[in-house]
Amino acid sequence: MLLTWVRTGVSTTPLFLYSNRSSTVEEEIFVGQEDDPELLDDFDFEQNEDTPIKDKDVYKQKLKRRASQYKIKLLNPCRKGKKLLVLDIDYTLFDHKSPAENPKELMRPYLHQFLAASYSKYDIIIWSATSMKWVELKMEQLGVLGNPDYKITALMDHLAMITVQSENQSRKKTFDCKPLGVIWAQFPEYYNEKNTIMFDDLRRNFVMNPQNGLVIKPFRKAHSNRDNDHELVKLTHYLLSIGDYEDLSRLDHGKWESFIDDSAKRRKRS
Repeated sequence: MLLTWVRTGVSTTPLFLYSNRSSTVEEEIFVGQEDDPELLDDFDFEQNEDTPIKDKDVYKQKLKRRASQYKIKLLNPCRKGKKLLVLDIDYTLFDHKSPAENPKELMRPYLHQFLAASYSKYDIIIWSATSMKWVELKMEQLGVLGNPDYKITALMDHLAMITVQSENQSRKKTFDCKPLGVIWAQFPEYYNEKNTIMFDDLRRNFVMNPQNGLVIKPFRKAHSNRDNDHELVKLTHYLLSIGDYEDLSRLDHGKWESFIDDSAKRRKRS
């Protein structure tokens, strides 16, 4: 299989060519606009907001409508007593821009070990800003679906996202985000703001649930960075360290690296 990216019209689209298939071309427009230079630096998108986006009635109503309209299809049952880990795909688990003969060459190092270890304490949902066809294709090609060492609870796509607007230094920015309330509304007996954590390389995707988001270092240029990327190893330690906490939303996930360093020091002293 040859994996590459081509520019068609105004959007960049992934092109998959399989030698054993006559015609398989997946063309996707990323509703998250991941390569828009106006949105790449999203660290201060709420800095000048009088009212946080998550607290505005217009977006609360959007979330309510989306939760009622978008139906999450379970691949495996929710497990009572487990916390929830929600994962982005592009630049979080997979370098979707570099060329490769095999998609596994673009997989983030230690992905399967990370998912297997996390599964002991967390149900896992994959949520990407692309279509479900594209989400399924990536997960199948990477060997995530049907893996004997862990189970994926559900897959979610761009249709579960909502559009919000942020005002920053008198400029308005419109973008899509991933409100975790869509999940909580459908599985209230299992998941809530206290037991959910979400990894994404884009901070703006947490705008409706900033207390539940952890910004992961983007995995880019897989061929040159593969041997030096240990992000998932470190994050495995973090997830397991906080796995027994009653309320994950009270933790400062922005300081996760300091947390695991302090935990390691405490273990050495004990």
